[in-house]
Amino acid sequence: MGILSIPAHAEARDLGRDTLPANDGWAAAGAGTTGGSAADADHVFTVTDRAGLVRALDGGSATPKIIKIAGTIDANTDDDGDHLDCSDYTTGGYSLRKYLAAYDPRTWGSAKPSGEQEVARQASAKKQAERVELLVGSNTTIVGLKSAVLKGASLQVKNADNVIVRNLDLRDAYDCFPVWQPNTGGLGDWKTAYDTLWLSGATHVWVDHVTLSDKGHPDAAEPTHFARNYLRHDGLLDITNGSDLITVSWSRFAGHDKAMLIGNGDTATGDRGRLRVTLHHNEFESVVQRAPRVRFGQVHLYNNRYVVPEDAHDYRYSIGVSTESAIHAENNAFHTPGHVEAADLVKSWNGTALHQRGTLFNGYPVDLLAIHNAYNSGSERDLTADVGWTPTLHTKIDSAATADREVARGAGAGRLL
Repeated sequence: MGILSIPAHAEARDLGRDTLPANDGWAAAGAGTTGGSAADADHVFTVTDRAGLVRALDGGSATPKIIKIAGTIDANTDDDGDHLDCSDYTTGGYSLRKYLAAYDPRTWGSAKPSGEQEVARQASAKKQAERVELLVGSNTTIVGLKSAVLKGASLQVKNADNVIVRNLDLRDAYDCFPVWQPNTGGLGDWKTAYDTLWLSGATHVWVDHVTLSDKGHPDAAEPTHFARNYLRHDGLLDITNGSDLITVSWSRFAGHDKAMLIGNGDTATGDRGRLRVTLHHNEFESVVQRAPRVRFGQVHLYNNRYVVPEDAHDYRYSIGVSTESAIHAENNAFHTPGHVEAADLVKSWNGTALHQRGTLFNGYPVDLLAIHNAYNSGSERDLTADVGWTPTLHTKIDSAATADREVARGAGAGRLL
């Protein structure tokens, strides 16, 4: 069960053998990105459930492999394919009611949680992690067939090279056991464990025509505890820990708080010279922040579409300019029919530069750099236009208006078949 044999003629197109086109962003550098295209017949799998997917992933092995996902796979299932919910992972006497009572800042203070309920939370979280964290090894292509969905999973490319993920709806990497992190200078916050897709120390990765969202369990429906939103989801796609040579294209990020983090810490100086990422023809819709937020990396951000709905009162920013980042933004289109102004689109923390040109804001050309400096002087340092590099690896760069129309029609899973 879980792995099917489907004749080649049954598919309109075999996406599993596709490789990244020449010059298509940073992932085309060097030998390029070919994923599992060299897999022999014994390592081409069509999987229909979690058990089959786990077997095909082979513990993150580097053997060239092509994994085709058919239908909907739920990572929160047991070995017999039965659905698991949060109560099935709960152990050690953990309960949210007891946890909230134990670590209420009014009585617990600002110390890191410890003791019986935190130990029980960690044990419960470990049980869920064993189910939902799925390790992807080098020389792997994962591709969704028609209407394919992988839900509840944290797909992790860790210290691996040459990986392709395409045409797949990735949704709802839901953390049953968020941890409370007190903050001596403020309220503190809830921290969740799972990125929907996490690239950690990964190189030569192509993410294409993927849809990433919280669909099924939106954080907006979660309660507030300790005066902070009880978030259940971390990043949609985080690129951290020295990952390098990444292209993310024609993908859709929707209905989420923190969409994409590139570089995970101001002190991670080992990231210098890495975190080279291209983002093109992607759609960020109803995303609160981090689209993306960048530290250290040389990021080419072109022909992307941003949609902030009229009722999005929690919107914070789209482009985050952080420590030693070098973002080259070209011909991106922003739609904000509500209260969001052009000055809200860029936020800086210790950043020094942002190169931008060809930006459209609600159909009108704007200079994001000039607007940022004019409206944020005093609260944030002025940014310069010199990011120290010029992109050479890219596909044709269209006008923002042309890209806006094409991305609205073509980004996300299901648009390749």
